[in-house]
Amino acid sequence: MNYKTQMEAARKGVVTEQMRIVSQKEQMPIDVLTERVAAGSIVIPANINHTSLSPEGIGEGLRTKVNVNLGISGDSDDYEKEFEKVKMSVDLKVESIMDLSNCGKTFEFRKRLIDYSTTMIGTVPIYDCSGYLEKKLTDITANDFLKVVELHAQQGVDYMNIHAGLTRKTISKFKESGRLTNIVSRGGSLVFAWIELTGNENPFYEYYDDLLDILNKYDVTISLGDALRPGCIADSTDCAQVTELTELGILTKRAWKRDVQVMIQGLGHLPIQDIDANVKMQKRLCHNAPFYILGPIVTDIAPGYDHITSAIGGAIAGAAGADFLCYITPAEHLRLPDLQDVKDGIIATKISAHSADIAKGVRGASDIDDKMSDARRRIDWEEMYTYAIDPVKAREYRESVPTADEHTCSMCGKQCAVRTTNAILAGEELGL
Repeated sequence: MNYKTQMEAARKGVVTEQMRIVSQKEQMPIDVLTERVAAGSIVIPANINHTSLSPEGIGEGLRTKVNVNLGISGDSDDYEKEFEKVKMSVDLKVESIMDLSNCGKTFEFRKRLIDYSTTMIGTVPIYDCSGYLEKKLTDITANDFLKVVELHAQQGVDYMNIHAGLTRKTISKFKESGRLTNIVSRGGSLVFAWIELTGNENPFYEYYDDLLDILNKYDVTISLGDALRPGCIADSTDCAQVTELTELGILTKRAWKRDVQVMIQGLGHLPIQDIDANVKMQKRLCHNAPFYILGPIVTDIAPGYDHITSAIGGAIAGAAGADFLCYITPAEHLRLPDLQDVKDGIIATKISAHSADIAKGVRGASDIDDKMSDARRRIDWEEMYTYAIDPVKAREYRESVPTADEHTCSMCGKQCAVRTTNAILAGEELGL
């Protein structure tokens, strides 16, 4: 039976190899998985040209996934350094990498990335338009934008962030909103500038059907971008954000009619008390499409520590139903992250995602916690390291201060509570 996308296959009752792999990874019955892919509450981003991919599912009932952003900028353009981040990300078992490069030999880097990576690959094509086309923003045409989208699709990109909901109507609401930080989405700001400077409608909105034709051809999942996400907690859940989200819900249904898989991007900066309501609003307005979130960052005053502010928000949002977390590094708002920043961001976000999975009751989520707890009871350090999110750091910390007893750590030494209790229960001498 012929099909072009995972959604179309599921609607026709076809179980693809990608579905079988996701079903096995997630311990989800294949019939439940295919039903949700058909309905759009689960996506399996898997471009037909990404042959190295180990497919993952995102959405209802599945583990919360983690994305890493990387890529060069005009001020930091060492592709080899970026590829070191790629290798680290794959080694740390993230499920997705977004290449946000906006200058230089982007296509060569992206080809190398796609050939190497078993993770999903995402892009924001508008970042690449000016550099690739060698045109000023105002000289780029609607056809130019679509051309770059197709070039990314041909390379094997699994999902693309497209700011199709930022229309002339939503811009009018933004202008009326009196925001404190205006637009903080890079892609959103470029679309906004193009609309304002040319006087034209958003090309991704005006030619949305043509865009969907490209995505359908290569089975690229569309991540409908949140150009008007709040850039500070004061702008949380304002009229501009909600107006765009409503438009994204309409665009979701249009994509589904063309068998194109959809994720919704959102959040940004939100105070803790707004997170749960925002997630539920997105799920309602966008028909339970998977929710891909940045942060949310829960306070605006921690530059250098935003991997922590976003980890707090990400755990709460994930527990409320968000499906996919984009990592934030300590370098957010300050610089392009270095290798250590990337690792810190990944670890913090993996903690958020795993904590959310436990809260959501995802099948098997807490099994590894139980194994860690059992190993701690038995004071088996080597086994504990195997369950740790960062086993290298766990080992380095414990071994940095030698102990008299190999079974204890330097925090309590011979007064270790676990050691004491085990000895009493076993009828042994304490040695204290």
